Amino acid sequence: MTEASPMAMFPLGMVLLPSMIVPLHVFEPRYRAMTKDCLDGDRQFGVALIERGSEVGGGDVRSDAGTAATIVAAEEFPDGRWRLVIAGTRRIRIDRWLPDDPYPRAEVRDWPDASPADGDVADSLAAVAARTRQVLALQSELGGPGPPIDFELADDPAVAQWQLASMAPAGPWDRQRLLTAETGAQRLELLAELLSDAEELIRARIEMG
Repeated sequence: MTEASPMAMFPLGMVLLPSMIVPLHVFEPRYRAMTKDCLDGDRQFGVALIERGSEVGGGDVRSDAGTAATIVAAEEFPDGRWRLVIAGTRRIRIDRWLPDDPYPRAEVRDWPDASPADGDVADSLAAVAARTRQVLALQSELGGPGPPIDFELADDPAVAQWQLASMAPAGPWDRQRLLTAETGAQRLELLAELLSDAEELIRARIEMG
C-alpha cells in the first residue's frame, strides 16, 4: 500500500468516479486559491462526498473515500471565478483531514481494488454493458439526458468497469457504494442490481405516460 501524502481536496455533494469527466464551477475564494495552486502544480486534487452539511462555507461532514481528479481544462472569468473540466483518475483513501488553511486538504493514499480485474470481472463486463445500454435506451424514451447508447469501453477491464459505473443512472449514495466496493467483481454485482432497479423504475414511468 502506498504511503499517505497531503492533497488539496474539494468536498462536493456529488461522487466523482475514476473515468468520469465533469464540469465544475469554482466560485468560493478558498477554492479559487486551490485552483490556482493546482494549475501551478500537478493539476490534481481530491474529490470526496459531503455526507452531511453544505458545499459552501465549511462545517460539513466528509467521506473518508474519494477520487483523485486532474484538471483537463480551465477558464478564469474576469471576476475570479473558474470553470473547470475535471477527470477522475484513481480511487483514494483519506487517512485524515488537515486544517482548512487556506482550503481543504487531507492526507490520502491510493486505494486500488483488493484484487485485480481478472477473468471473473471480464466475464461479467459484457452482461453489465448490455444491461447498461438497455437502461440508457429506456431512459432516452423519457427524454432525459444521458450517455450515448453506442458507447465503447476500454480494453482494460479495470477501466471498463469504472466507465460502466460512471454511466449508470444513480444518486450520490449509490455512486459512493460503487466507489467503495472492495473488488471489481463486487462493484459489477452491485452495478447490476442498481441497473435492475433503475430499469424497473423507468419502465413504470413509461407505462404511466
